[in-house]
Amino acid sequence: MESKEQLNIYLEEIQKWEDDQKGLFFWEKLGRLPFKVIDKLTPKFIQAKIGILVNELGSYIQTGGKYLISEKQMMKKIQKSTSHPIETFEDIGIMPIEDMISMSQTLQSERSKLATVQGASTGIGGIFTLVIDIPVILGMALKTLQEIAIIHGYNPNEKQERVFIVKCLQFASADIVGKEAILSELASINQKKESAESMISQLKGWQEVFFTYRDNFGWKKLFQMVPIAGMVFGAIINKGMMDDVSEAGIMLYRKRRIYEKLHGIEEVKNTPVE
Repeated sequence: MESKEQLNIYLEEIQKWEDDQKGLFFWEKLGRLPFKVIDKLTPKFIQAKIGILVNELGSYIQTGGKYLISEKQMMKKIQKSTSHPIETFEDIGIMPIEDMISMSQTLQSERSKLATVQGASTGIGGIFTLVIDIPVILGMALKTLQEIAIIHGYNPNEKQERVFIVKCLQFASADIVGKEAILSELASINQKKESAESMISQLKGWQEVFFTYRDNFGWKKLFQMVPIAGMVFGAIINKGMMDDVSEAGIMLYRKRRIYEKLHGIEEVKNTPVE
């Protein structure tokens, strides 16, 4: 088990990352067009597809829907990357943070390459193949976040974990105010001031989460509507989106696991010796 000092060093690195997230670049601000503008520019059949995703994301939170992954297969993959015996989520949770970092980086790299290929292939046909890309990239993001959850010892089949995953998805595309709000909510969970289950009640309607994601997602996809040129835009856009989602999930889950480990150290420290 890592020492308290080592865990605090990891926390400092995450804090630096969080501070970096609070600065929005000019281009990102410019890109956050009001969705009413996007509505006028986006064809109706793409709007309809985005509308279907609202229902799918809601289904994911409630039941997992078609986006659930096999935790057993992921555990086997993790076992190949660590010398520690892995049979349960608890076993994964006590792995060294360094192992989690290594596996997370490998996963992020794999998903980034896959998203790049996906964006390029569906960008060839411009507007006509864009409708295929939207649900695929969202599904890829949800799957990646579930894998990140498992790497850190959390079960994505539990409803509160699916809410946490959607929070990670929301964080990746939120503006500075949204990021700070999400970090504040998650800080209460990490510091044991409230239970993870309470996050479900904090999510005052999963539609709000999707609309935040939709606003960011919609304008980027406008660049992918031009045939052939959309191939380049699609590759760049999908890679960027997947990198953002993966990074958010990795850092937020790592922070949560570090707090769990610190909490365990305090419990051992305060346990009376008989």
